[in-house]
Amino acid sequence: MILAGDIGGTNVRLALFEIESGRLVRKDEQEFRSREVPGLEGPVETFLAGRRVLAAGFGVAGPVHDGRCEATNLSWVVNASLLAGQLALGCVALVNDLFANALGLSELSGEDFAVVNAGTPDLQGTAALISAGTGLGEAYLLRRGGRFEPQASEGGHASFAPRNPFEIDFLRHLHRTYSHVSFERVLSGPGLAALYAFERSRSAEDEPAWLSAEIAAAGDASPAVTAAALAGKDPVAARALEHFISIYGGEAGNLALKVLATGGVYVGGGIAPRILPKLLDGTFFGAFCDKGRFATLLAKIPVKVVVNDACALLGAARAGAEAAPDPQRRRDG
Repeated sequence: MILAGDIGGTNVRLALFEIESGRLVRKDEQEFRSREVPGLEGPVETFLAGRRVLAAGFGVAGPVHDGRCEATNLSWVVNASLLAGQLALGCVALVNDLFANALGLSELSGEDFAVVNAGTPDLQGTAALISAGTGLGEAYLLRRGGRFEPQASEGGHASFAPRNPFEIDFLRHLHRTYSHVSFERVLSGPGLAALYAFERSRSAEDEPAWLSAEIAAAGDASPAVTAAALAGKDPVAARALEHFISIYGGEAGNLALKVLATGGVYVGGGIAPRILPKLLDGTFFGAFCDKGRFATLLAKIPVKVVVNDACALLGAARAGAEAAPDPQRRRDG
């Protein structure tokens, strides 16, 4: 049995997997609110409830060095060797969350993706992964033996580059609060909320009482704004989401150029499935290709949205399985 964990700024998802005929099969799962627990040890102990596992793999939102990660959006330090000792785990693999997502791509099948652009796949080409959620993750993927070999990055923290007058004004607005405005400040749940607040201020249109109530009830503007935009109930919310998707497509195109992702660009994270109709309406891909002389190259790149929310868990499980000490037991589960 393999323990897998997807540790983000909002939720901790834990699952148990067995390997059957070479495939990872999920057997149990539990979710915890990240900010309601002081660290990873408690949720793992609660979830396992005395069950023993061969190995564990955890994907954490933050850079991993020598089996240690200071989580980006949590006040946690996750240490693989300490966790293994404290929880009597035989082996712990600790990887960046985008690395886990990238590993998980090779575990998915056709129905786990929505196609933004079919493109012309380069079966030997480098691919890329961009994932907006509580934060923004980016990674690039090399081909090795028919599978993706992920290369982690912290590209989401690169400086936000506006592409039009609205985005320039938005950057100036954010600079009043932040000395460094990264893409993550814009392409994330908090980023969508900031876009909405900025668009509401620019519009001089009063926020509807029903929307104010929904935002207050959720404690977070992003879900309420997204729902209002998709339902066509509030034009300010709709414009904010349109800006978000355009910026998302533009940065996905930037990433594709940086790593020459002729093998495809994958859009992961928790936000994409919730805004899928808008990702497919042409706004995202139009911004993706809006790169002057390189528009033709980008138009040939396959772009797919990951709609299987277990992708990161599958990748973490694969990392744990590959780190297990006995190869024969890995094959047999």
